[in-house]
Amino acid sequence: MVSLLRAGATTSETDLSLPGMFTLDRLKLGRLAQGEIKQVHLKGGCSSSWQPTFDKSLTSRWSCISTPSLLLVCLSCVMLGGFAAEHTFAAQSPNFVVVLADDCTHRDLGCYGGQAKTPNIDQLATEGMRMTRCFQTAPMCSPTRHNLYTGQYPIKTGAYPNHTQTFDHIRNVTHFLQPSGYRLALSGKVHVGPRSLFPFQYSAKGNNPDMDAIDSLMKDCKREGQPFCLFACSNEPHTPWNKGDASQYPPDRVELPPYLPDTQAIREGFSRYLAEITYFDDQVGQLLALLEKHELNSNTVVVVLSEQGNSMPFAKWTCYDSGLQSAMIVRWPGQVEAGSVTEAMVEYVDVLPTLMEIAGVQDREGVLDGRSFLPVLRGEANQHKSHVFGEMTTRGIINGNDCYPIRSVRSETHKLIWNLKHDQPFTNACVSSQEFESLVLAAEAGNEQASLAVNRYQNRPEFELYDLMDDPLEMNDLSEDPSKKLLIAQLKAKLDQWMESQGDEGVATEMRANQHKVKAEPKRGAQQRGSQQRGNKKPKAD
Repeated sequence: MVSLLRAGATTSETDLSLPGMFTLDRLKLGRLAQGEIKQVHLKGGCSSSWQPTFDKSLTSRWSCISTPSLLLVCLSCVMLGGFAAEHTFAAQSPNFVVVLADDCTHRDLGCYGGQAKTPNIDQLATEGMRMTRCFQTAPMCSPTRHNLYTGQYPIKTGAYPNHTQTFDHIRNVTHFLQPSGYRLALSGKVHVGPRSLFPFQYSAKGNNPDMDAIDSLMKDCKREGQPFCLFACSNEPHTPWNKGDASQYPPDRVELPPYLPDTQAIREGFSRYLAEITYFDDQVGQLLALLEKHELNSNTVVVVLSEQGNSMPFAKWTCYDSGLQSAMIVRWPGQVEAGSVTEAMVEYVDVLPTLMEIAGVQDREGVLDGRSFLPVLRGEANQHKSHVFGEMTTRGIINGNDCYPIRSVRSETHKLIWNLKHDQPFTNACVSSQEFESLVLAAEAGNEQASLAVNRYQNRPEFELYDLMDDPLEMNDLSEDPSKKLLIAQLKAKLDQWMESQGDEGVATEMRANQHKVKAEPKRGAQQRGSQQRGNKKPKAD
């Protein structure tokens, strides 16, 4: 990228920024000669024997020329071949590989204290930073992915129900990085729309990343010196939990989280779910091996995300931390300290601004909701946000209520959940699963823990309040405690402010959800075959 600055301007007042391919044409040389432009910032410098000096006031990634003889220097560089007519200045920009799981509760990964065997992810954590407070906004697949790719919250983009799409004016990662020379690819599960607004280079094997296509992508980009941004999107450990070796996790030895009553169906499901996490971990290992094969490790930022929680009760489709919290591990050799851990609160909405800052791309229109957490990655800050937010839409989802909007706000210490239509049983795909049905049967047979769990899941008060320091699994609702009235009011004010900023009208917004559903599109052959291979005859409970 080349930035030209007007005479008298500061280095932060960029007059002209030209992404990707750049040619020093007569107009720009004329402006230089007239003194209208006093500095030119060149990413990567000259390829001739002459090297410009570095201005200490600028980041070391840029070289700065600021002399009266600038025109002569630029002309010399052109004549010497330092700036060939179509030179790619983005060649030294780092690559990005973002790996996304599907319905994986963060605390089930090995490096987060879980019982799933995840050697590749665990190793990656020793080579980068493990983030312990990362959150997405909506506990369902499609809104989460739109959230990640757009850097904006779901209701603002229109992508807040499941199987959804954004408004036509919403920009995403492809619109920000492609003009700067990046090759954008998405391999595996898509679940965003409309596809015309997400011009990725697509590939998939079934609904999982196509390692052969990714191998070719890395090979081509390495040969051409082109930076790439790859989203490798797994379909695991999404139900039906039929991949991996479940014998590694005998049901009678599985440790269930305290909020799940103990039934045989839940034990067997949890066993298969853990096996599929290990299957996902193997996919991560294959991707890392491809980076090593093509000698791309040193200049590639790797991000691994676990997405929303699993489809057991009290996780996916809820605004509890088990539904909204995500694993995030970031490796960037030489920039992120190996083996580091941070408690800074970040959101998926912050990922795109962070990638953009690393790539030297600005949000000139100021449309993004997220903020870059690059200072956290570099160890320059240990805090990022004081509050994070959540929303759940049941309208239009499988087995969902016609209208049961849920909103939440979380500080570092407390969570407030607002159930806007709490005068009805809460339903979604979970309550029709064999795991939840086993709880209902156990409750009918007199199991008190199962009875409490079923009632708590389906019959909710208007507000729920949790002390996350004493009750991290959110099992003890404090909303009826008179001493918490002020705290509830403070958190509710924060939530109201956020909802207003997003144009979220609560129930009215919920009732408009079906207007944002994805319009019917012809399925691509690979995805259609993948669905058949998985043998999932029921509609996907996404």
